[in-house]
Amino acid sequence: MNLFLALLLALGFTGSTRLWAQANTIPSAAPVEPKGLTQEQLGKKLLDEMIEALGGEAWFSRKDMQVEARTAAFFQGRPNGIVIQYIGYRRFPVAGQTEAERLVFGKKHDVVQVWTDGSGYEVTYKGRNTLPKDQVEDYYRRQDHSVESVIRNWIKAPGVMIISEGSTMVERRVADKVTVLSANNDAVTLDLDATSHLPLRRTFKWRNNTYKDLDEEAETYDDYHTVQGLPTPYNITRYHNGEMVNQRFITKVAYDQALPADLFNPDNLLKKK
Repeated sequence: MNLFLALLLALGFTGSTRLWAQANTIPSAAPVEPKGLTQEQLGKKLLDEMIEALGGEAWFSRKDMQVEARTAAFFQGRPNGIVIQYIGYRRFPVAGQTEAERLVFGKKHDVVQVWTDGSGYEVTYKGRNTLPKDQVEDYYRRQDHSVESVIRNWIKAPGVMIISEGSTMVERRVADKVTVLSANNDAVTLDLDATSHLPLRRTFKWRNNTYKDLDEEAETYDDYHTVQGLPTPYNITRYHNGEMVNQRFITKVAYDQALPADLFNPDNLLKKK
């Protein structure tokens, strides 16, 4: 009996060893980081790959953008039942022009917002009204921490640090996490699709002056379509402290339409219908 037990133990040990050896021959599913790169070097490499995936020089050269879309608001993560159609016109900060946006809401196109020069306005045929301060601050806070701003401004600023933070998951997709930290300790984190290198999510935190704590803003990008050579997300979702607050569904996109400057002039009132 002792001899039989000894044989069983020996066979079990040998079998375990064989299984362990076989498992070690299976390739790891974890992404392989380039050897010899620091976290900062890898972070810069990942951002370079993202810019190239977005279109490279063609992305930097965009002058304007026009979209047709629907937008829905959420409360406590649930839809409020209201879906609004809108047309959006956006001017990019190239060729000496300032960044600006015009949003035309509703089927009758009778409600317009114009965002320009650090201010926001509601424009009708009766005149223009400045939008509430908290709404204006929220808009430009998100603009200052956008993927666009990170590429055009943050990574070129003195004292900036770009750090690779390994892998994460965004909507069941493997992503490379990169954090860009400014000289004044402001930070934006980008999660990039590990395969396409396109942005899947942008996250930043800011101090709430009312409650004296940190709020987290996130935006996810999905359903990319290539328009005029430029990958463009057709589904954009915003989150505040982990709860969904807004979702946009784009149906049509066009770049470089030579949009007239009057579109972004808040003093250019609507015609009475």
